Amino acid sequence: MDDKRWSTLVEENAAQFGELVAGIDPHLPDIPSAFEHGDDGSWISRHVDFVLDALAGRVGFVKFQSAYFEACGLAGLTALSAGIRRAKAAGMGVILDAKRGDIGPSAAAYARAYLTPRTAGGSGDFEADCLTVNPLLGPDSLEPFVDCVRRFGKGLFVLCRTSNPSAGWLQDKMAGNRSIADHLADLISGLGRDTPVASGLSSIGAVVGATATQEAWRLRRLLPNAVILAPGLGAQGGDAAIVNVLRGGLVGDVLVPVSRGLTRVEDRSLALDAYRQLLLDRVAGFQAAVARENAPVQQAG
Repeated sequence: MDDKRWSTLVEENAAQFGELVAGIDPHLPDIPSAFEHGDDGSWISRHVDFVLDALAGRVGFVKFQSAYFEACGLAGLTALSAGIRRAKAAGMGVILDAKRGDIGPSAAAYARAYLTPRTAGGSGDFEADCLTVNPLLGPDSLEPFVDCVRRFGKGLFVLCRTSNPSAGWLQDKMAGNRSIADHLADLISGLGRDTPVASGLSSIGAVVGATATQEAWRLRRLLPNAVILAPGLGAQGGDAAIVNVLRGGLVGDVLVPVSRGLTRVEDRSLALDAYRQLLLDRVAGFQAAVARENAPVQQAG
């Protein structure tokens, strides 16, 4: 997997497994209590291993939300590193959702931490296939990450129009006669044109929430070659119809992450065999909901 560009990995895995991304956001109150043994924090590794074992060969992509692992200290970071390696070994495309963004040497350090192979000077401990990044500090803050796309075949998802309720407070504001989200889409599209593509897909994509009802159609047209990561389905109340609006004409040009809607339980006494079946049933349900063949034919114009 390491020798494939992100865009190639997206194309191949989406064709084989569909466009669902399994999100792993480990939070102890949301998972069966059977993962708890003592107070050493090792529950997080057991949970990550369990989820990856259950989903291997069933989903093509996994997204690790860095915040949940960081919140668990060293045990969480150990689980994150091991989970990334395990998911890669299973053939999954690995997205690290860390939303990093900084300037100069700090941005370069983040790029080295998450997108640079050990053989090129990275630690290798948290090396993902793709990283979410925050463009708020401007185009120069993205350059170290874009360099990793060019040199190592990595992928980026740049925040564009996010799924949180107050996203419009800034992203819908007008700058000139266009919204901030539109300006970000132009930036992402321009960066994508300067990097290699596979079968028309750029390795530099955009985060556009499945809650962006008014913006979805316009942003897809501003991002013709971008892979769009469309969060919000499930716990955030996103709409599969918006996912279909965000589709272009290529398999893999929309990836749909589901995290809490996939792994969270109401009854923490649930046995692990039953939890495994619940995960499989939910994966099948979400895969059916976002299946490309269920999307209506988009009209030109």
